[in-house]
Parts: sequence; structure tokens; C-alpha cells
Amino acid sequence: MRRVALLGSTGSIGTNTLDVLQGLSDRFDVVSLSAGRNLDLLCEQAMRFRPRRVCVSGDAQEAAFRLKPLEIEVLDGPEGLLDLATDPDVDLVVNGLVAGVGLRPTLAAVQAGKDVAIANKETLVVAGRIVTELAAQQGVKLVPLDSELTPLWQSLQGTPGQDVKRILLPASGGPFFDSSLDQMARVTPRQALNHPTWKMGPKITVDSATLMNKGFEVIEAHWFLGLPVSKIDVVIHRQSIVHCLIEFVDGGLTAHLSTPDMRLPIQQALTHPEKLCTRVCPLDLTQVGELSFYPPDFERFPCLALSYEAVKAGGTAPAVLNAANEIGVYAFLEGRIGFLDVPGVVRRALDAHGNGFGLDLEAVFEADRWGREKAGEIVRRLER
Repeated sequence: MRRVALLGSTGSIGTNTLDVLQGLSDRFDVVSLSAGRNLDLLCEQAMRFRPRRVCVSGDAQEAAFRLKPLEIEVLDGPEGLLDLATDPDVDLVVNGLVAGVGLRPTLAAVQAGKDVAIANKETLVVAGRIVTELAAQQGVKLVPLDSELTPLWQSLQGTPGQDVKRILLPASGGPFFDSSLDQMARVTPRQALNHPTWKMGPKITVDSATLMNKGFEVIEAHWFLGLPVSKIDVVIHRQSIVHCLIEFVDGGLTAHLSTPDMRLPIQQALTHPEKLCTRVCPLDLTQVGELSFYPPDFERFPCLALSYEAVKAGGTAPAVLNAANEIGVYAFLEGRIGFLDVPGVVRRALDAHGNGFGLDLEAVFEADRWGREKAGEIVRRLER
């Protein structure tokens, strides 16, 4: 029985993870849950799974009052997240947090000797070298929890790196695959949140619409798989049926196909190397009918190019990329800037970044702080 701390239990990843864990109750025990401000859903989850502890970022007193009959300990804020991540009664931390808040709990969990399943892309984008090196030193496993990276990671287990010519990360292309730049300039937050395939939180949905999310996956794949960026390509695949492709040096190509349902990669990540029955509907290719692939358009979706640029620059450039993007995305969601202003904010922040902060954790956090401040200045100049 593996004891699990689930960080971000009320988000898309969190709710799907709990569905998977419920079906594997003979293998996993949910020890703790954390949530943002969705207290109603957290209390409902606590009633079902009876964790020993929960953490909230909202009203901890209200949470404690409502959960008192269950005798659940209630923690709050960033320090509470760190407590859950380092709990001696936990074997596995599932990080389903959104944006930069996920880095510190991951580092704390790894330092405490916990295996971590990471859905929070920003963790490896911001501090990939630091996190992976620390995990190697501590002898813990870092497992990607993602519809593309999880099957890719599984498929490459035991495959010599020299056999792989490149990998391809499919992207749906988002809601603006066919849109012109003029049309994208008039995009509203509501339109950007209308993803054609996946149901996710607002921030990651906008990242998918700009293709920044796929750029983050390129950086993640670099660190998770130990592949040079030159071996990581992106392809637009509208049906979201093919989740990864591996091209070998002999010319052969291997693909992983499945129904687009996050519960499958979550279960793959949690139960690897075993293959167990899931609650996911099996894929019927005769119903799919057609699979199409297109090269990405770097002109209309510059966030993808910016991600490649940042990871190649190294140092703290990816931390600035992430920080500036986060500020830009939330400014767009608030109606303060336009959709196409988001990559512009990131572009200007990267151009102003001297990459001279250093390479340690303190440098990463300083670059993150600087990137947010610089992006905030840029947004204020762009405000409508």
C-alpha cells in the first residue's frame, strides 16, 4: 500500500487522480489533500477519501470547522504544502499544483526522500537541472504525469539513447489552429478557454492556446528523458489520439495511441511498470477514421519558439520565460492585455534578461522574482 499526498486535489489533474486512486484503493491510501479556494469540493473529497490532513490556501478556520467531525488536521498556505510534501507517513507526492507554486513542494518532497509524480510543468521548466540532480542524489523517482510525457517516458524505459533519432510531442493546436493573426488579435478570454479536446484550468488552457504549454513540455522532456533539445520536435495533431512518437535511427517510428482521457496517463504514472485495467474507454480506430499531422506555425504561435530559445540559452532563462508568461496570461484573463500581447510580454522580458543570476536555487528564485516584476512593468505599458 503506497501512501499518497495529492497536492492540488480540486483541479483537473487532482480530480482525475482521485478517480484513478478510488479504482486502486487496494494499492493506494490517500493520506493528505491540498486545495486552493474550492472548499466545497475539498470537503466532498475529504468525506470520500478520509485523509488525515488537508491544506487550504483560503479560509483555514472555515475548513477546520467543516472537517471537525472527520477529525482531519487542517493546514494552510505555502508552509502547509511543505508539511504535506515532507510528511513521514507519505511515500508518494502527486504534484497537480498550478504554475510556479509547485516548485518548492517538489524540492521539499525530493529532499525528504519522497517519489514525486509531477503534473506541474513549471517545476522542471524553472529548475529542471536542480530538481533532477537532487532526485538523483536522494535516490528518488521523478515520474512525469502528462498525456504525452508519461507514455513517452514509459516507452523509452530501457531504450539506449543512441537508438533514438528524435521524439515528437503532438499538440492539438488549440482553438486557434486555423485563425489568422488578425483574428487572434481580437481573441477574448472566453474564446481562449474553449479548448477543443481537454478540460483544464484557465491558466493551462490559455497556455495550450498559445502553444506555451507545448513549449513547456519540450523543456520537461529535455530534463525527464535526458535528451538534447535538438532531438525534441513538436507536431500538430488535431485529433489528440496519438500522444507521442519516437523515431529511431533505423527509420522506424513508434507511436502511442489512446482515447484522450487524463486518467490513463495518471494510472500509467502511478502503477508503472505494471499494466492494469482502467476506467478509460478503449480506443476504436474505426470510429476515429482519420489522423492528421501538421508542422507548427512559429510565426502565429511564437511562444513555442520562445521556449526553445530559453532552454537552449540555459541558466535562468527558463525561469524568466515561465514567470513572464504567468504574468502575461493572468493579465490577458483579466482583460488587461490582448491574446497576442502574451508572447510579446515574454519576448520583452527575455530580451531584457541578462542570464547573470547564477545557477543555484537562490538564483532561480531571484530570476523568477525579477521576471515577474519585469513582466508586470511590460503589462502596465500595454494595458488597454
